[in-house]
Amino acid sequence: METFLIRALQLMMSLSLLVIIHEGGHFLFARLFKVRVTKFYLFFDPWFSLFKFKPKNSETEYGVGWLPLGGYVQIAGMVDETQSTEDLNHPVEPWEFRAKPAWQRLLIMVGGVMMNFLLALFIYSMILFKWGDSYVSLQDMTHGMEFNEHAEEIGFRDGDILLSADDKPLERFNVDMLRAITEARVVKVMREGKEVEVYMPEVSLLDIAKDNPAFVEPLIPSVVDSVAPGRPFAELGIQQGDTLLAVNGKVLSSYNCFISKLAELRMEAEAEGKKKADFSLVYSRAGVHDTITVQTDTLFMVGATSRALADYKVTNLTYGFFESFPAGIALGVNTLKGYVNDMKYVFTKEGAKSVGGFGTIGSIFPSEWDWHRFWEMTAFLSIILAFMNILPIPALDGGHVLFLLYEIIARRKPSDKFMEYAQMTGMILLFGLLIWANFNDVLRFLF
Repeated sequence: METFLIRALQLMMSLSLLVIIHEGGHFLFARLFKVRVTKFYLFFDPWFSLFKFKPKNSETEYGVGWLPLGGYVQIAGMVDETQSTEDLNHPVEPWEFRAKPAWQRLLIMVGGVMMNFLLALFIYSMILFKWGDSYVSLQDMTHGMEFNEHAEEIGFRDGDILLSADDKPLERFNVDMLRAITEARVVKVMREGKEVEVYMPEVSLLDIAKDNPAFVEPLIPSVVDSVAPGRPFAELGIQQGDTLLAVNGKVLSSYNCFISKLAELRMEAEAEGKKKADFSLVYSRAGVHDTITVQTDTLFMVGATSRALADYKVTNLTYGFFESFPAGIALGVNTLKGYVNDMKYVFTKEGAKSVGGFGTIGSIFPSEWDWHRFWEMTAFLSIILAFMNILPIPALDGGHVLFLLYEIIARRKPSDKFMEYAQMTGMILLFGLLIWANFNDVLRFLF
């Protein structure tokens, strides 16, 4: 329950900030061009609001609604989710949206997207200024990678050190690395001291991202680094430096393999309704082999950790205040490119199933409060919000932009009635997508 509340609070804080900044972008440009804004709301307020106030001599009512599905600014003289053609059935006033030239209306509509993107770049820059950047280079992972059967069929081998994809250097173990591998024709690896080329077939990022065990992960030697007191390994005398060799007679090539075997045993035990299960373990200490029987609970917390990445050289980058901005901009632009590139998977059958709602979004936040991670996720969500809002879908900013571009090119406005019907269609599509995404979350929770 505590984990849920921490994630929910982070999600609410992040989305609230992003909505205020987004709507603030519309508000800023509207006021710049002397367009009246009658409402500025965080969350929606059908029938009633949780809080509202209107400063003296102000044209704008500020408030907080009870339905946390976004927010809005109500701009005078504009057909949107808050106003219909009937609300505009009066002579045009000079302070209305519809009275302004198309280029001003265009800037008002892109103001929210612009502010979200600039916010993301600023957050990324401040993250680099505050925390810098630390990572282990793929070339410094001297034990190489461990690959699943799918990857081995393509031509990868355990222990391969990833070098490049289509001659572009692979630097970090992350989703950008996976994306580069799936889009490449040739991946170069270092194998037993020699460069080897692996020719890639057509494979999608979505397919390999779902692989279990993972398509590729850092190979971790099956050497015990530490043992937790009171857990099965400690009680059986396993010590730091012991090498794990086999589980139930199956040879372990790495600590990754050991974890996979435990996962298989856990699934088998749970399928049989068992709370505990035994397995035999062969290990080596100072060249001497021994076999023991390990009994664990259903979580299979044997109480040991491996050396993981501790043996590798860590690359630490620090940034001064002014240095952080070009680096933050580069990071934000690269994040946007990757997200846009991956959008093609949403229109596939598997991609549609993977669409998630608030549960999925909340799960990307850490279970313990971590400001570094919180700001990383907020910047990422700001990128997503900017891109999604600029899509040419009625009811989104991109839909209004599309009609404004039509007006500029054709030199005539779409009718108010057309705009109203387009707005209604867009709202139906958006609510349908929202229901589908959260329905997927429910299915994942239940099954």
